[in-house]
Amino acid sequence: MSADHDGGVSARSLRRSAGARLSRAGVASPERDVDELLASVLGLSLGQLPLAEEVSADQVARFEELLARREAREPLQHLLGTAAFRYVELEVGPGVFVPRPETELLAGWAVDQARAVEAEHGRGAVVVDLCTGSGAIARAVAHEVPSARVHAVELDPAALRWAARNLAETGVDLRQGDMGEAFDDLLGEVDVVVCNPPYIPLEAWESVAPEARDHDPHLALFSGADGLDAFRVLERRAARLLRPGGVVGAEHADAQGESAPAVFAGTGRWSQVRDHQDLAGRPRYVTARLAR
Repeated sequence: MSADHDGGVSARSLRRSAGARLSRAGVASPERDVDELLASVLGLSLGQLPLAEEVSADQVARFEELLARREAREPLQHLLGTAAFRYVELEVGPGVFVPRPETELLAGWAVDQARAVEAEHGRGAVVVDLCTGSGAIARAVAHEVPSARVHAVELDPAALRWAARNLAETGVDLRQGDMGEAFDDLLGEVDVVVCNPPYIPLEAWESVAPEARDHDPHLALFSGADGLDAFRVLERRAARLLRPGGVVGAEHADAQGESAPAVFAGTGRWSQVRDHQDLAGRPRYVTARLAR
Protein backbone atom coordinates (compact mmCIF):
# COMPACT_ATOMS: atom_id res chain seq x y z
CA MET A 1 0.00 0.00 0.00
CA SER A 2 1.67 3.20 -1.17
CA ALA A 3 1.38 6.35 0.94
CA ASP A 4 1.83 9.96 -0.15
CA HIS A 5 3.72 12.58 1.87
CA ASP A 6 0.55 13.57 3.77
CA GLY A 7 -0.06 10.02 4.96
CA GLY A 8 -2.71 9.24 2.33
CA VAL A 9 -2.71 6.08 0.30
CA SER A 10 -3.49 4.97 -3.21
CA ALA A 11 -7.20 4.20 -3.62
CA ARG A 12 -6.36 1.26 -5.86
CA SER A 13 -4.04 -0.40 -3.34
CA LEU A 14 -6.49 0.31 -0.52
CA ARG A 15 -9.30 -1.41 -2.43
CA ARG A 16 -7.10 -4.39 -3.24
CA SER A 17 -5.84 -5.01 0.29
CA ALA A 18 -9.27 -4.40 1.83
CA GLY A 19 -10.89 -6.82 -0.59
CA ALA A 20 -8.43 -9.51 0.42
CA ARG A 21 -9.26 -8.93 4.10
CA LEU A 22 -12.99 -9.29 3.57
CA SER A 23 -12.47 -12.36 1.41
CA ARG A 24 -10.48 -14.02 4.21
CA ALA A 25 -13.29 -13.11 6.63
CA GLY A 26 -15.79 -15.04 4.52
CA VAL A 27 -17.75 -12.04 3.22
CA ALA A 28 -19.76 -13.13 0.19
CA SER A 29 -19.06 -10.07 -2.01
CA PRO A 30 -15.77 -8.60 -0.73
CA GLU A 31 -14.86 -6.33 -3.65
CA ARG A 32 -18.34 -4.87 -3.95
CA ASP A 33 -18.55 -4.24 -0.20
CA VAL A 34 -15.16 -2.53 -0.18
CA ASP A 35 -16.24 -0.27 -3.02
CA GLU A 36 -19.52 0.59 -1.26
CA LEU A 37 -17.70 1.51 1.95
CA LEU A 38 -14.93 3.49 0.28
CA ALA A 39 -17.36 5.38 -1.94
CA SER A 40 -19.37 6.27 1.16
CA VAL A 41 -16.29 7.57 2.96
CA LEU A 42 -15.17 9.59 -0.09
CA GLY A 43 -18.65 10.93 -0.83
CA LEU A 44 -18.63 9.41 -4.31
CA SER A 45 -21.00 7.21 -6.28
CA LEU A 46 -19.82 3.73 -7.25
CA GLY A 47 -19.48 4.97 -10.82
CA GLN A 48 -17.12 7.74 -9.70
CA LEU A 49 -14.96 5.51 -7.49
CA PRO A 50 -12.54 4.34 -10.24
CA LEU A 51 -11.58 8.00 -10.73
CA ALA A 52 -10.40 8.31 -7.11
CA GLU A 53 -6.60 8.32 -6.83
CA GLU A 54 -5.49 9.27 -3.32
CA VAL A 55 -7.28 8.75 -0.02
CA SER A 56 -6.33 11.09 2.81
CA ALA A 57 -5.14 9.84 6.18
CA ASP A 58 -8.41 10.92 7.83
CA GLN A 59 -10.43 9.11 5.18
CA VAL A 60 -8.27 6.00 5.56
CA ALA A 61 -8.89 6.00 9.30
CA ARG A 62 -12.67 6.23 8.78
CA PHE A 63 -12.54 3.53 6.12
CA GLU A 64 -10.47 1.23 8.35
CA GLU A 65 -13.04 1.58 11.13
CA LEU A 66 -15.87 0.55 8.79
CA LEU A 67 -13.79 -2.21 7.22
CA ALA A 68 -13.02 -3.76 10.61
CA ARG A 69 -16.73 -3.84 11.44
CA ARG A 70 -17.56 -5.45 8.10
CA GLU A 71 -14.71 -7.91 8.65
CA ALA A 72 -16.50 -8.88 11.87
CA ARG A 73 -19.57 -9.54 9.68
CA GLU A 74 -21.63 -6.55 10.69
CA PRO A 75 -24.10 -6.05 7.81
CA LEU A 76 -22.93 -3.69 5.09
CA GLN A 77 -26.26 -1.87 5.19
CA HIS A 78 -25.84 -1.11 8.91
CA LEU A 79 -22.50 0.51 8.13
CA LEU A 80 -23.93 2.57 5.26
CA GLY A 81 -27.17 3.33 7.11
CA THR A 82 -29.25 2.62 4.02
CA ALA A 83 -30.44 -0.25 1.83
CA ALA A 84 -31.62 0.05 -1.76
CA PHE A 85 -34.91 -1.73 -2.46
CA ARG A 86 -36.45 -1.57 -5.92
CA TYR A 87 -36.89 2.16 -6.63
CA VAL A 88 -36.58 3.45 -3.07
CA GLU A 89 -33.84 3.78 -0.46
CA LEU A 90 -34.53 2.68 3.08
CA GLU A 91 -32.94 3.67 6.36
CA VAL A 92 -31.76 0.59 8.25
CA GLY A 93 -29.64 -0.21 11.27
CA PRO A 94 -29.51 -2.30 14.45
CA GLY A 95 -32.91 -3.65 15.42
CA VAL A 96 -34.43 -4.17 11.98
CA PHE A 97 -34.22 -6.93 9.39
CA VAL A 98 -32.16 -5.78 6.41
CA PRO A 99 -34.22 -6.21 3.21
CA ARG A 100 -32.70 -8.67 0.75
CA PRO A 101 -32.59 -8.33 -3.05
CA GLU A 102 -34.66 -11.49 -3.51
CA THR A 103 -37.56 -9.88 -1.63
CA GLU A 104 -37.78 -7.32 -4.42
CA LEU A 105 -39.42 -10.05 -6.54
CA LEU A 106 -42.21 -10.52 -4.00
CA ALA A 107 -42.66 -6.75 -3.81
CA GLY A 108 -42.84 -6.64 -7.60
CA TRP A 109 -45.57 -9.27 -7.53
CA ALA A 110 -47.54 -7.15 -5.03
CA VAL A 111 -47.10 -4.08 -7.25
CA ASP A 112 -48.39 -6.01 -10.26
CA GLN A 113 -51.41 -7.29 -8.33
CA ALA A 114 -52.27 -3.79 -7.06
CA ARG A 115 -52.08 -2.42 -10.59
CA ALA A 116 -54.30 -5.25 -11.85
CA VAL A 117 -56.99 -4.34 -9.30
CA GLU A 118 -56.91 -0.71 -10.44
CA ALA A 119 -57.14 -1.74 -14.11
CA GLU A 120 -59.99 -4.18 -13.54
CA HIS A 121 -62.08 -2.32 -11.00
CA GLY A 122 -61.15 1.33 -11.58
CA ARG A 123 -60.19 1.93 -7.95
CA GLY A 124 -57.12 1.85 -5.79
CA ALA A 125 -56.21 -1.56 -4.40
CA VAL A 126 -56.28 -2.23 -0.67
CA VAL A 127 -52.90 -3.77 0.19
CA VAL A 128 -51.79 -5.15 3.55
CA ASP A 129 -48.12 -5.82 4.35
CA LEU A 130 -47.83 -8.16 7.34
CA CYS A 131 -44.46 -8.31 9.21
CA THR A 132 -43.39 -5.10 7.48
CA GLY A 133 -39.99 -4.85 9.23
CA SER A 134 -38.22 -1.84 7.71
CA GLY A 135 -41.36 -1.06 5.71
CA ALA A 136 -39.66 -2.15 2.48
CA ILE A 137 -42.55 -3.83 0.67
CA ALA A 138 -45.15 -1.30 1.84
CA ARG A 139 -42.91 1.57 0.75
CA ALA A 140 -42.30 -0.01 -2.66
CA VAL A 141 -46.01 -0.57 -3.32
CA ALA A 142 -46.95 2.93 -2.18
CA HIS A 143 -44.20 4.40 -4.36
CA GLU A 144 -45.02 2.43 -7.51
CA VAL A 145 -48.82 2.35 -7.20
CA PRO A 146 -49.84 5.76 -5.82
CA SER A 147 -53.55 4.89 -6.02
CA ALA A 148 -53.15 1.91 -3.65
CA ARG A 149 -54.26 2.17 -0.04
CA VAL A 150 -51.39 0.48 1.77
CA HIS A 151 -51.51 -0.78 5.35
CA ALA A 152 -48.57 -2.28 7.26
CA VAL A 153 -48.08 -3.90 10.65
CA GLU A 154 -45.00 -4.73 12.72
CA LEU A 155 -44.79 -6.33 16.15
CA ASP A 156 -41.23 -5.52 17.21
CA PRO A 157 -40.87 -2.00 18.72
CA ALA A 158 -37.33 -1.45 17.40
CA ALA A 159 -38.25 -2.49 13.86
CA LEU A 160 -41.39 -0.37 14.07
CA ARG A 161 -39.27 2.72 14.66
CA TRP A 162 -37.33 2.07 11.45
CA ALA A 163 -40.57 1.43 9.56
CA ALA A 164 -41.99 4.71 10.84
CA ARG A 165 -38.98 6.56 9.44
CA ASN A 166 -39.20 4.81 6.08
CA LEU A 167 -42.96 5.20 5.73
CA ALA A 168 -43.23 8.80 6.90
CA GLU A 169 -45.14 10.97 4.42
CA THR A 170 -45.94 7.97 2.17
CA GLY A 171 -49.59 7.71 3.19
CA VAL A 172 -49.06 4.15 4.45
CA ASP A 173 -51.17 3.24 7.49
CA LEU A 174 -48.53 1.79 9.84
CA ARG A 175 -49.57 0.03 13.04
CA GLN A 176 -47.90 -1.95 15.81
CA GLY A 177 -49.36 -5.39 16.38
CA ASP A 178 -49.33 -9.13 15.82
CA MET A 179 -49.81 -10.30 12.24
CA GLY A 180 -52.34 -12.87 13.40
CA GLU A 181 -54.66 -10.25 14.86
CA ALA A 182 -54.01 -7.16 12.76
CA PHE A 183 -56.54 -5.07 10.85
CA ASP A 184 -59.84 -6.30 12.25
CA ASP A 185 -61.31 -3.17 10.63
CA LEU A 186 -60.36 -4.49 7.17
CA LEU A 187 -61.77 -8.02 7.33
CA GLY A 188 -63.06 -9.06 3.92
CA GLU A 189 -61.98 -5.81 2.28
CA VAL A 190 -58.35 -6.43 1.25
CA ASP A 191 -57.25 -7.11 -2.35
CA VAL A 192 -53.61 -8.05 -1.74
CA VAL A 193 -51.90 -9.47 1.34
CA VAL A 194 -48.12 -9.62 1.12
CA CYS A 195 -45.72 -10.90 3.77
CA ASN A 196 -42.05 -11.66 4.31
CA PRO A 197 -42.48 -13.69 7.50
CA PRO A 198 -39.86 -15.39 9.65
CA TYR A 199 -39.28 -18.81 8.09
CA ILE A 200 -36.03 -20.31 9.40
CA PRO A 201 -36.36 -23.54 11.44
CA LEU A 202 -34.91 -23.23 14.93
CA GLU A 203 -32.63 -26.19 14.26
CA ALA A 204 -31.00 -24.29 11.38
CA TRP A 205 -29.41 -21.74 13.74
CA GLU A 206 -25.82 -22.69 12.92
CA SER A 207 -26.35 -22.48 9.15
CA VAL A 208 -27.54 -18.87 9.19
CA ALA A 209 -25.03 -16.29 7.94
CA PRO A 210 -23.47 -14.26 10.78
CA GLU A 211 -24.80 -11.02 9.29
CA ALA A 212 -28.35 -12.27 9.86
CA ARG A 213 -27.91 -14.50 12.90
CA ASP A 214 -25.96 -11.97 14.94
CA HIS A 215 -27.55 -8.72 13.78
CA ASP A 216 -31.10 -9.24 12.45
CA PRO A 217 -33.88 -9.51 15.07
CA HIS A 218 -34.54 -13.18 15.84
CA LEU A 219 -38.27 -12.40 15.73
CA ALA A 220 -37.79 -11.76 12.00
CA LEU A 221 -35.81 -14.97 11.37
CA PHE A 222 -36.97 -18.04 13.26
CA SER A 223 -40.40 -19.67 13.16
CA GLY A 224 -40.74 -22.96 15.01
CA ALA A 225 -39.37 -26.44 14.41
CA ASP A 226 -40.09 -26.50 10.66
CA GLY A 227 -39.90 -22.75 9.99
CA LEU A 228 -43.57 -22.59 8.98
CA ASP A 229 -45.34 -21.48 12.17
CA ALA A 230 -45.72 -17.92 10.86
CA PHE A 231 -46.92 -19.29 7.50
CA ARG A 232 -49.79 -21.05 9.24
CA VAL A 233 -50.76 -17.83 11.02
CA LEU A 234 -50.49 -15.94 7.71
CA GLU A 235 -52.74 -18.42 5.91
CA ARG A 236 -55.48 -18.05 8.49
CA ARG A 237 -55.23 -14.26 8.71
CA ALA A 238 -55.08 -13.72 4.95
CA ALA A 239 -58.21 -15.85 4.52
CA ARG A 240 -60.07 -13.45 6.81
CA LEU A 241 -58.60 -10.21 5.47
CA LEU A 242 -59.03 -10.84 1.75
CA ARG A 243 -62.18 -10.27 -0.23
CA PRO A 244 -63.26 -13.29 -2.34
CA GLY A 245 -60.78 -13.62 -5.20
CA GLY A 246 -58.13 -11.62 -3.36
CA VAL A 247 -54.50 -12.76 -3.44
CA VAL A 248 -51.73 -13.46 -0.95
CA GLY A 249 -47.97 -13.71 -1.52
CA ALA A 250 -45.26 -14.72 0.97
CA GLU A 251 -41.52 -15.32 0.85
CA HIS A 252 -40.03 -18.59 2.11
CA ALA A 253 -36.69 -20.39 2.33
CA ASP A 254 -35.38 -22.17 -0.76
CA ALA A 255 -35.85 -25.52 1.01
CA GLN A 256 -39.58 -24.79 1.48
CA GLY A 257 -40.62 -24.83 -2.17
CA GLU A 258 -43.06 -27.66 -1.47
CA SER A 259 -43.85 -27.28 2.24
CA ALA A 260 -44.77 -23.57 2.11
CA PRO A 261 -47.32 -23.92 -0.73
CA ALA A 262 -48.72 -26.99 1.06
CA VAL A 263 -49.75 -24.76 3.99
CA PHE A 264 -52.18 -23.03 1.62
CA ALA A 265 -53.12 -25.97 -0.60
CA GLY A 266 -53.98 -28.18 2.37
CA THR A 267 -56.80 -26.01 3.73
CA GLY A 268 -59.16 -26.04 0.74
CA ARG A 269 -59.58 -22.25 1.02
CA TRP A 270 -57.27 -21.34 -1.87
CA SER A 271 -57.02 -21.68 -5.63
CA GLN A 272 -54.09 -21.01 -7.96
CA VAL A 273 -51.50 -21.95 -5.32
CA ARG A 274 -48.19 -21.41 -7.09
CA ASP A 275 -44.54 -21.25 -6.13
CA HIS A 276 -42.12 -18.83 -7.78
CA GLN A 277 -38.35 -18.92 -8.22
CA ASP A 278 -35.84 -16.17 -7.59
CA LEU A 279 -33.29 -14.98 -10.16
CA ALA A 280 -30.97 -17.83 -9.20
CA GLY A 281 -33.68 -20.39 -9.96
CA ARG A 282 -34.36 -21.23 -6.31
CA PRO A 283 -37.88 -21.53 -4.84
CA ARG A 284 -38.52 -18.16 -3.19
CA TYR A 285 -42.18 -17.18 -2.70
CA VAL A 286 -45.67 -18.64 -2.86
CA THR A 287 -48.86 -16.98 -4.09
CA ALA A 288 -52.49 -18.05 -3.82
CA ARG A 289 -55.98 -16.73 -4.53
CA LEU A 290 -58.83 -16.91 -2.03
CA ALA A 291 -61.58 -19.09 -3.45
CA ARG A 292 -64.75 -17.20 -4.35
